[in-house]
Amino acid sequence: MTEPGGVAVLAEKPVQGRIKCVVWDLDHTLWDGVLLEDSGVTLRPHVVEHIRRLDRMGVLHSVASKNDPDTALAKLRELGLADLFLFPQIGWNAKSDSVRRIAEALNLGLDAFAFVDDQPFEREEVASELPQVMCVDAADVDEVLVRPEFRPRFVTDESAQRRAMYRAQLTRDEVAREFVGTNEEFLAGLGMRFTIAPARRADLQRAEELTLRTNQLNSTGRTYSYDELDELRRSPDHLLLVASLTDRFGSYGKIGLALVERSGPVWQLRMLLMSCRVMSRGVGMVLLNHIMRLARDAGAALHADFVETGRNRMMQITYAFSGFTEVSRDGDRVVLGADLTNLQDPPGYVDLEILDAGDDTAADADAGPGAVDGGDD
Repeated sequence: MTEPGGVAVLAEKPVQGRIKCVVWDLDHTLWDGVLLEDSGVTLRPHVVEHIRRLDRMGVLHSVASKNDPDTALAKLRELGLADLFLFPQIGWNAKSDSVRRIAEALNLGLDAFAFVDDQPFEREEVASELPQVMCVDAADVDEVLVRPEFRPRFVTDESAQRRAMYRAQLTRDEVAREFVGTNEEFLAGLGMRFTIAPARRADLQRAEELTLRTNQLNSTGRTYSYDELDELRRSPDHLLLVASLTDRFGSYGKIGLALVERSGPVWQLRMLLMSCRVMSRGVGMVLLNHIMRLARDAGAALHADFVETGRNRMMQITYAFSGFTEVSRDGDRVVLGADLTNLQDPPGYVDLEILDAGDDTAADADAGPGAVDGGDD
């Protein structure tokens, strides 16, 4: 379906903040003019303003342009814009191929992408090949890029750092491709430090964001609001844990979340999720085994809720590798039981740090929903 103004949209109701990356054409889109015909192209200031505004909110940007790569990249550097774009695709391939490659490099679903181009042919080509992608006429960016799809519900401390985090990840991926040795040897060289701590109020905006953004490594697919998470965080019958990860390339930020109901002899792991950015790091099992150890030390059994969503197969495998087996099933809703007799130690390549509630509480005093800066629902 195409709306007036040249915006190809999906039939379902738009979701606030669903666009995680905007892919830009260059000629007659980022700048006026055709670079290969006139090196003195004129930048469009209002476009750059949109890019920088969205970047501060945690929305990523890339480029899909039919152009000479060296010439176009040199122009972006000359204009001081090159660092804003992740994994730019500049060449003569179909724009749909470029968008697909960007999505694979950033490990984002195609439904999280918008593509901006001045040419109807290019927009139609992408819309035909990648119907999940929102296609936007370059003439309409002032109207379209302020829509709810481009406004995250929360702008967290991590939002402004998201581009740097993804750039660090692209560097890690490049180093991994060139590394000669085993995967464990590569991971050992990263110097990973994995931190697990009870959630503070200051963590809750990012925690809600994780439940909204994470699909592949989410045990139930359920989302939680800020207020729900705050109530659970303060409940004596629940434990809400947040996990963070750093390595020699920088911080991954807060990348894990777990919710445990611990009011009876059988603890219930109601939610376990990890950011897809750490899928290959093996840290999901570290968080899960920490919870298993807490239950064992408390003399409790541990069950885990799991809902088969079609996208979270990797989380199901994580549970299986940690010794969980099926206890009961109701359709796609499964209860898994943990074997707490033989717990796994963290892998040697991860430095594990466990914090308790008293280690870092100062930020709780004033942090709350009033810190939100991402626009209304």
